[in-house]
Amino acid sequence: MKCLRAATAAMVLLWLTACAGSSGSQVRPSRSLEGPSVATTATQPLASSSAGVSQVRPSRSSEGPSVATTATQPLASSSAGGSQGVTSPRPRWRPVLGTTWQWQLSGRLDLTVKAQVYDVDLFDTSAVVVRSLHAKGRRAVCYFSAGSWEPGRPDSGAFPAAVRGKPLAGFEAERWLDIRRTDLLLPLMAKRLDLCRAKGFDGAEPDNVDGYANQSGFPLTGTQQLRYNRALAALAHARGLAVALKNDLDQVSLLVPSFDFAVNEQCVEYDECKQLAPFVRAGKPVLHVEYNLPLASFCPVTRPLRFSSLLKHEDLGAYRLSC
Repeated sequence: MKCLRAATAAMVLLWLTACAGSSGSQVRPSRSLEGPSVATTATQPLASSSAGVSQVRPSRSSEGPSVATTATQPLASSSAGGSQGVTSPRPRWRPVLGTTWQWQLSGRLDLTVKAQVYDVDLFDTSAVVVRSLHAKGRRAVCYFSAGSWEPGRPDSGAFPAAVRGKPLAGFEAERWLDIRRTDLLLPLMAKRLDLCRAKGFDGAEPDNVDGYANQSGFPLTGTQQLRYNRALAALAHARGLAVALKNDLDQVSLLVPSFDFAVNEQCVEYDECKQLAPFVRAGKPVLHVEYNLPLASFCPVTRPLRFSSLLKHEDLGAYRLSC
């Protein structure tokens, strides 16, 4: 009996030793199928991981419908306070010089325009319309205001009164935003960009990003504007979106590295087009519009500059003439 007990003890000892030797290769459960969540502050670009999964997953936004996206698209999980978890970003679309475009922010969207890019409203354009544009071989850019508060938007109530400043000239219902409060504003902009991506857009056009040069009601500086604009670009890129610099001509040379293209209004009328030359030199297109000049007046100016120029009405409806 003692021999049997000794043999049994020896066998148990051998078994325990073998188990202990294999413990270094044990598999640990992942916290997420898409990698660990990454907490980011409002002033940091969102991090990404490189998951190589090819399955189709739903991407959800609290402000829009669920859209099926492949693993090449970044999938985010929004949380209160603006912290986002962003996974493997899709290859970012990069518009090229000579890109043709349509800019329509009002009226029934005309999907028959033969333009390579449609710049349309983020909130008013559905994922179905974006898919229709893609089916026609078009790219889609979501327009939203990043530097002003607009009443009537789905998230208007999320902007505290303290960040709303003076009205925008010509748009009395809108208010300039205090871009110094990145702790409050960038999480809201991140959610808008989440919606932009969830609907399937290829790029984003954040408007009113030159509050420092206007009567905003806040003592904004150029340095603060640069910080805010670069943060917006980083948020867009983290989601696989191309991003446009809207106007802000005095800071173009400093912001070209952060943005993929420019959208400009009336540079011929105000003799400002040369300030956009750094974009063209970098191989990045300038999507340009005039409202008050005939084609014969501004096309000879912008063609040599290699701009993609349009004549539009100021209501930015479907009307469009191109150079």
